[in-house]
Amino acid sequence: MEAYVKSTIQNGIGTIEFFHPQSNSMPSSQLRNLVEEINNLSKNDEVKVIILKSGGEKAFCAGASFDELISIKDFETGKTFFSGFANVINAMRKSSKLIIARIHGKAVGGGVGIACAADYTFATENASVKLSELAVGIGPFVIGPVVEKKIGTSSFAQLAINATEFYSAEWAREKNMYQDVYETPEEMDAEIQILAEKLANSNPEAMSQLKEIFWKGTEHWDELLADRAGISGNLVLSDFTVNAINQFKKK
Repeated sequence: MEAYVKSTIQNGIGTIEFFHPQSNSMPSSQLRNLVEEINNLSKNDEVKVIILKSGGEKAFCAGASFDELISIKDFETGKTFFSGFANVINAMRKSSKLIIARIHGKAVGGGVGIACAADYTFATENASVKLSELAVGIGPFVIGPVVEKKIGTSSFAQLAINATEFYSAEWAREKNMYQDVYETPEEMDAEIQILAEKLANSNPEAMSQLKEIFWKGTEHWDELLADRAGISGNLVLSDFTVNAINQFKKK
């Protein structure tokens, strides 16, 4: 199956689904399409709440596309690539609609950033998390602010430093990355539908005002995340990182 990003609207609930055959990894084109769908639903008056999910049955999102990472040969290309994740996080942050994330499987790197950028996150017991960036010579610079905002500095540091280890969905729930964790996708989906329907019938203006409060203090993130993308864009050019990514791909 080929990669896609698609959205549907039903009874005030807008659903965005993305998929990539390589464990739902994110090349630049996929990130641009995701931003476009978030922005479109955010501007649509029919939509009262947004659900963000991925396709397939295994990983929720494996983060950056290693194939594209290894092809980066200059700073501007690198910064542009990492700005893709910055743009997704900022689109989620600036949306006037509350965003519910459905995390059905493992979330790595940028996938953790997406989980943390949602306003309410559901997960299954299989949805363990890892920030693998340091293990490939970079660092979770772009997604760092949103992960730190969600789970606190010490827990973010734990994930960022211990970059080869997965942390369980229960760990993520204890750290407030996930609000609810379920044994099966079916149980999770039933609860997501209940909450989404409640929100679709809630006051849009009240929800928009709430969202502003939730994200107060992040008004400078357009510039901050662009600067962070520059750090990653520079590091990805180093011999250390090129060798590390090549070794990682062989595993």
